[in-house]
Amino acid sequence: MNKPLRRVAIFCGLLVLALLLRDNWLQFVRADELNAHPKNKRVQIERYATERGNIIVDGKPITGSVDSGGTYYKYKRTYVNGPMWAPVTGFASQVYDANQLEKIEDGILTGNDDRLFFDRTLAMFTGEKKKGGDVVTTLNGAAQKAAFEGLGKNTGAVVAIEPSTGKILALASTPSYDPSSIAGSNDEKAWVALDTSKAKPMLNRAIREIYPPGSVFKVVTAAAALENGKVSDIDAATDTPEGWKIPLSTVPMKNHSGGCANASLNEALRVSCNSVFAKLGDDVGVEKMNEMAEKFGFNAEQFTPVRSAASVYDKKADRGGNALSSIGQFNTATTPLQMAMVTAAIANDGKLMKPYMINQLRAPNLDVIKQNEPEEMSQPVSPENAQKLQAMMENVVAKGTGGKADLNMDGVKVGGKTGTAQHGEKNAKRPYAWFISYAKTDQGSPVAVAVIVEDAEGVGREDISGGGLAAPIAKAVMKAVLKSRG
Repeated sequence: MNKPLRRVAIFCGLLVLALLLRDNWLQFVRADELNAHPKNKRVQIERYATERGNIIVDGKPITGSVDSGGTYYKYKRTYVNGPMWAPVTGFASQVYDANQLEKIEDGILTGNDDRLFFDRTLAMFTGEKKKGGDVVTTLNGAAQKAAFEGLGKNTGAVVAIEPSTGKILALASTPSYDPSSIAGSNDEKAWVALDTSKAKPMLNRAIREIYPPGSVFKVVTAAAALENGKVSDIDAATDTPEGWKIPLSTVPMKNHSGGCANASLNEALRVSCNSVFAKLGDDVGVEKMNEMAEKFGFNAEQFTPVRSAASVYDKKADRGGNALSSIGQFNTATTPLQMAMVTAAIANDGKLMKPYMINQLRAPNLDVIKQNEPEEMSQPVSPENAQKLQAMMENVVAKGTGGKADLNMDGVKVGGKTGTAQHGEKNAKRPYAWFISYAKTDQGSPVAVAVIVEDAEGVGREDISGGGLAAPIAKAVMKAVLKSRG
């Protein structure tokens, strides 16, 4: 071979080699990235080429699929009671992708998950249509309905947890939206309306929004005081003058009720004394206060498996900031999920279980692919101190501001804490109404609840309170859980 031909051959060989390298790079190295690319319509087309599996609550599907008659997208997602379940399911759209459980478990629901390889292969030989698997949730339909209907036209959220396992029983957020309205290929108008709405109906307030907790955070401060030996007898007087001044300031802490001077921890929680809990937070110190908050889950994202925003306790606060943080002010901010976790841990004798909302993943033939089991997350409080906290929270419901949450059922004790969280510049905005609670029987606690009413329709500022607005919703959710258990 002469020299010019040899050069051409080498050059062509290099081109072939480059082509092979590029082909392998695309097929193997970048395969996952390209499959997940938002502009890769093949993924979307395949997602809706067959019927999706379902998301299951109480043994029944809350989702479905219908033949949409489209050229590219054959099946369209449908939802039962879509607005009520939207914070759980999320949406699956032929145009706008998917989110929450619809997104996280897309592989199971479409049937494309590697764990369903045998089912897909068998279907090829039997001629059966490809089917998606099911996502079986931990949710309780009655509790979800009570939460959603209790919130009504108000802006807010509810989270209910089974303390002994961490199972999420209710996850409601209002205002909400119907995922069916954006599931098709011609729903741009509905999408834009939802995406630009000032009411933010697509925001999952139960897990993605953080709020100042106000007085409901005082149970965390009480836990820190007990665990760090600042208080041992919850009925003993505390050394707290009425005009206790905020550290590094000449400003006295304001109480909104009488009887707070030297009030015991039990009485201070019952009437929600700011001075007592601010002083206790100062006595414990920012380092130990932060340590307690983080044992409950603060300063870290939670995964249920849907990601929850991280609640915040300011670990760098000065003494004054820490005192205010200890009563749920300053930079303290929390999701409703986080406050439900705090309440669940107290109700579960101090043991915090990891919250989760998927019980199992099932193949199309109903074989269980994955079974989730309860998992201990931490032990923020000793059993002895947890029982002291329970006694205090039960006193709030029996004799304090949480009376509207009392179930008045034989053999059932209810513990709770109200909160009215001020916010905005100079606290000028309408306050948030909080309530956290649990129900307990001789067999343990079946449910812990956190409720926030962010904005109540038709209620004046002076009438906004956790005991008045949020406690009745918590009561309805607890009652629904207890009834469903028989």
